Amino acid sequence: MSTNTIPPSTTPGSALPISRVGRFYLTEKIGKGSNGSVFLGHDPVIDRDVAIKILIASGGASDKRQREQQFINEARAAGRLSHPNIVTIYDASSEGGTTFIAMEFLQGQDLRHLLAAGSQFDIIETANIIRRIADALAYAHTHGVIHRDIKPANIFILPNKQPKVVDFGIARSPNRILDESGQPEPTLFNTNILGTPNYMSPEQAGGKPVSAQTDIYSLGAVMYEMLTRQKPFQTEEINKLLHQIIHKIPKAPSDIAPNVPASLSRIVMKAMQKNPAERYQNAAEMSLALQKFLARDKKLKRNRSRPENHSASAQQNPNGKPSFSWISWSAIAIAALLVLISLFR
Repeated sequence: MSTNTIPPSTTPGSALPISRVGRFYLTEKIGKGSNGSVFLGHDPVIDRDVAIKILIASGGASDKRQREQQFINEARAAGRLSHPNIVTIYDASSEGGTTFIAMEFLQGQDLRHLLAAGSQFDIIETANIIRRIADALAYAHTHGVIHRDIKPANIFILPNKQPKVVDFGIARSPNRILDESGQPEPTLFNTNILGTPNYMSPEQAGGKPVSAQTDIYSLGAVMYEMLTRQKPFQTEEINKLLHQIIHKIPKAPSDIAPNVPASLSRIVMKAMQKNPAERYQNAAEMSLALQKFLARDKKLKRNRSRPENHSASAQQNPNGKPSFSWISWSAIAIAALLVLISLFR
């Protein structure tokens, strides 16, 4: 959450709805999340800036309860995680009718805005960013948390190109709030679908149970867009889009953008396999594939930077001085032998 992410919704000096939540002071509105407004705040105890997400719970009692449960779930899911590529949650509470989450204040922009603004990520930058997100997801998955809504808007890019996964609002976690039926409360998108359509997995699009492979598919879809500058499926019609996600195989990134190495394209396509069993079986496996790609690229560049070998007659010895080849020494030896023969005639 950053002032650079979304233009502030309030002008300087404009009144805030409240000036303080918990121990945190609010200074300005800086954006809006999936189910709440985000404010720049200050923690007087630690003396640091924080981002304060305050729940907006409009509508009827049932809708309000659902949003409160989703909001608390975000705090519980992300709050139990501590990873350099996951936004840090500092506090969450409900006081005086205000429910809020205090989290790490991030400088930079989310990937959605960067892509929309025409920002270019080269092959290596893309592989590095996705590898770090895969590491973050691997960590989350080992702690029982599945994000379920990986998309550019939920990937924050710091000025040093370090990514942070944010917004665990529809994450599935072991201590998720349950509804009255005893089942995890779902976050609805359109027709009872979890997630964002362009990046959701086939199992999400079909309303089937999700697993860690769901996040892997979505991460592959994000990588696809970063490499090709287009989404895997282009239609704007929701029903047609869902059908394509479930049944259609997109073109490989290397077929759209010739500069994309075939080996990197294969990583994307493996992550986006329709059958979860055919994808990377965990995010750590996907991260390892990207690490190997980056290592090969680094080795190739190192080999290319080495000076070309000189011909045998111009070989250099370890001290950098010209040295004779075995052919030169043979010629000298033959000449010396001829001289000796002529002397004894």
